[in-house]
Amino acid sequence: MVRHRSDPRPAVLTPDAATSHFRPVLLDASSPDGLRDLEALAASSSVTAVHDTIDDQLDELIRCEDPAVEHSADSLAASRRRICGETPLWRWGTWVFYPWNGRLVHVLGRNDFQRLRTDRNRSKIDRAQQRDLRARRIGVVGLSVGNSAAVTLAMEGVGGSFRLADFDTLGLSNLNRLRAGLGDLGVSKAVLAARQMFEIDPYLDIEVFTDGLTEESIGEFFDGSGGALDLLVEECDTVWAKVAAREYARRRGIPVLMDANDRGLLDVERFDLEPHRPLFHGRTGEATSSDVARMNRDELLSFLLTVVDESRLSPAMRGAVGEIGRSLSSWPQLASGVMLGGALVADTARRILLGELIESGRTYIDLDELIPAVDEFARVLEEVR
Repeated sequence: MVRHRSDPRPAVLTPDAATSHFRPVLLDASSPDGLRDLEALAASSSVTAVHDTIDDQLDELIRCEDPAVEHSADSLAASRRRICGETPLWRWGTWVFYPWNGRLVHVLGRNDFQRLRTDRNRSKIDRAQQRDLRARRIGVVGLSVGNSAAVTLAMEGVGGSFRLADFDTLGLSNLNRLRAGLGDLGVSKAVLAARQMFEIDPYLDIEVFTDGLTEESIGEFFDGSGGALDLLVEECDTVWAKVAAREYARRRGIPVLMDANDRGLLDVERFDLEPHRPLFHGRTGEATSSDVARMNRDELLSFLLTVVDESRLSPAMRGAVGEIGRSLSSWPQLASGVMLGGALVADTARRILLGELIESGRTYIDLDELIPAVDEFARVLEEVR
């Protein structure tokens, strides 16, 4: 098992940090130790760019605290002085160093940062709800389709702690649906997602499992020292992991969400409310992860098609099934479907974690049905072409 915990020590400021680390370094320059580490970092060759907009962030914080007040440049400056006290502005807040790209960024302190970053969530998510969500721990298995879900959860402030599991690395063919760049090729998908999330919010708590879910790591993934998961997002291709993750989730009473990335299929399994609910809504009978581990390739494909209900796949996906491993290297996926899935998962996760009664079941948000092409229009368009 390969698992990476956070390590905030200055030791991460090493030449190989760009490839070996995924967690930023947080420095408090108002303390003697933090100031020493910041000065040492600034004197090194590790920093490639400095981003310091702390005065703008403070002004935005001041304005959002009382939007009815019309501030002048002088009143904003006075408010900044009141907030920072005797601490010079450049030593106030937190300096965040991202070892993988060399950027050093100056941001608000933890509480002010979280308050301002989620301010535009109001009144869709009020501040008490945001604090509740911040205390939740979410697991995401499979960081290809799951990347969109994980990043959207982080953007919306749904979850303050995350465990990310994927054994794969980013390949060029993944760039048709993952928000990444050519410079990320070869990076662990779990590490990539963690970096993207930390660049949104450096105060998150994230652990990555770069071997994916295995028999050795699955217990730690669900019950790590930081506490048990509150919700699981399952988006992996490995059939054993799909089944084993649900077995663990059911025993621990953890709700599971899955976006199948076809016709906007969203699965909800409320094991927190239904401790004896059959896996996959009973579609796979009594099959266990041990049974799945003994299946051959054709049996695994048949199992997956049973899970997603082959008869209800989109025409394009049904046509692709028989070509996988022949003319197609894997399941076809589009960025638009992946982004839709991330939105569906994040929205549903938020509502479940805030106590809304979202029932177990399967929902389709099929854009082809919701925004249909009119046959006559299509015919005329074809004639024009």
